[in-house]
Amino acid sequence: MVYVYKKNERESADGLIKRFTRRVQQSGVLMGVRRNRFNKKAKTRAMRREEAIYKSQMRTKIDRMKKLGHFDDDALKDLKKKMRQQR
Repeated sequence: MVYVYKKNERESADGLIKRFTRRVQQSGVLMGVRRNRFNKKAKTRAMRREEAIYKSQMRTKIDRMKKLGHFDDDALKDLKKKMRQQR
């Protein structure tokens, strides 16, 4: 964490801001944030497993609906809604 505690004697507000900005740049905080801005955390094993189970259940239900001739966009939305409620 970068701190600028007090304004020095005879230092303007602009000088204080410049001093703070300089310290932030020297600390490398901004470079680290920019570097990691788009990185995503890896999913845990439990989350991957849960997602795989959900996908396989959805596939089987969609295939069944297609065979019965009941599959369309509205049916898909309803199916997803039901699956979320079951969780």
